Amino acid sequence: MEEGSSYGTPSFRVRKKFIARLKEDGETLVVKVDPEAREVLTRAEPETFFITDHYAGYPEYLLVRLAKVERSVLARLLEEGWRGAASGQQLAAHAGKTPSARK
Repeated sequence: MEEGSSYGTPSFRVRKKFIARLKEDGETLVVKVDPEAREVLTRAEPETFFITDHYAGYPEYLLVRLAKVERSVLARLLEEGWRGAASGQQLAAHAGKTPSARK
């Protein structure tokens, strides 16, 4: 995972693919997720997970209130984002297995 900046705030990428960034308010994280996960999370925990009008047209992004989210849930979301952008070799190294071609 590479650290960088996006719109002037800290961000994370894998192989130049966006994973997450801190919003300008310093209290909200934008995370790349599966659109179905976004739907489930925003319905189940709207005080923690939400979207704004700006993100309504981007179903792969979810806004997370950092003060409300459980650390384990955030870790899982970030790992899923990482897995979605990682190469087969990176996935294999993370799992401690021999690299194989990514489908």
